[in-house]
Amino acid sequence: MRKIISIISFILVVAFVCCAVFVFPDWTNRQINKVKGMYCVYKGDKALRKGKVQKAIDLYNKGLKLYPEHYGAWYNLGNIYIVYEDYFSAVDAYEKAIEYNPKYVMARMNYGIVSAEKLGDFDGAIEQYKQIISIKRWLLYIPFIYSNKLSTKVNRGRAWYNMGIAYRQKSIYQVNDDLAAQRKYLESAIDAYKHAVKILKKDYDARYNLALAQHLYGDYNEAGLNYCRAIELAPMNYEAHYNLAILLRHLRYYKESLAEMQKATSLITTGDGMSNRQRYIFDVMNDVTRTILANTDGKRYIEELDRENEEKMPVTYVNGKIVATAALDKAIMKNFKTCGSKKIFLEEIEDMKDLK
Repeated sequence: MRKIISIISFILVVAFVCCAVFVFPDWTNRQINKVKGMYCVYKGDKALRKGKVQKAIDLYNKGLKLYPEHYGAWYNLGNIYIVYEDYFSAVDAYEKAIEYNPKYVMARMNYGIVSAEKLGDFDGAIEQYKQIISIKRWLLYIPFIYSNKLSTKVNRGRAWYNMGIAYRQKSIYQVNDDLAAQRKYLESAIDAYKHAVKILKKDYDARYNLALAQHLYGDYNEAGLNYCRAIELAPMNYEAHYNLAILLRHLRYYKESLAEMQKATSLITTGDGMSNRQRYIFDVMNDVTRTILANTDGKRYIEELDRENEEKMPVTYVNGKIVATAALDKAIMKNFKTCGSKKIFLEEIEDMKDLK
């Protein structure tokens, strides 16, 4: 009996397929092409994992001719074109991916990065970042198993951060000496970075770039405070120390400027000798030192700074050489992480609030 039922079922399925072929030929062909296309994309993914890039490109293109709605294949093609530095083709591929899946966040993100960084299309990039921020996604939460809440939040934070970069680049490259336009775009950059740091609370790059934009804008106290916060997040990155030193020198806090410049210099020391970047920082540091010594209390400042550094570094000597210890490593990290000028900026900000 079961055998008879199975045969009848098989006959009915075959009859249905035959009927569909004759009654809906266009729909049937689309389904057949879709299956063929997905198989080509599958083989393309496999080739890409094996490093056979050209074969992957050929298979993706073949699959997309059969099934152009496969947005994942368009996205992979875009990524491959970036490796080959074919940025226009990459943008075209990302556009196709977005066309077939408007909520494809990573395609929009990559589209924006390539547009701004490689093609100078800052407005196009900013538009993609705005779209990412505005996308409404269902939050999926399965207790102890899966949640996409964090990834959705982080993507929005990265979009705000990248938008800030695009606005800052626009303030530099597309203003034609128009200071009003430059300040307008810097304001937009600062606003975007502020949104980014609210989400990416422990991200050094977001905090550092906020400080840099505020520095360029002339909001020196906020810039200094955010340089300090960036240093606290990643004390071994020299950029924040260096820019903070420049800012402090501009504000005539020479002792604090020299302390940060010394940290920046030590962080870019290379085993191959003095790099051009390090040599430049040495020149700036020497200029700061000369400025300090020109003051009546300059020599005392230098002596105090040296004494403070010695007190912060518990050094162990063996045969006349400094030996790295856990205590020394901890002290070094604490020294780089400590932003001595933070109190200055906090007090200045509070004074400004009182005046208002």
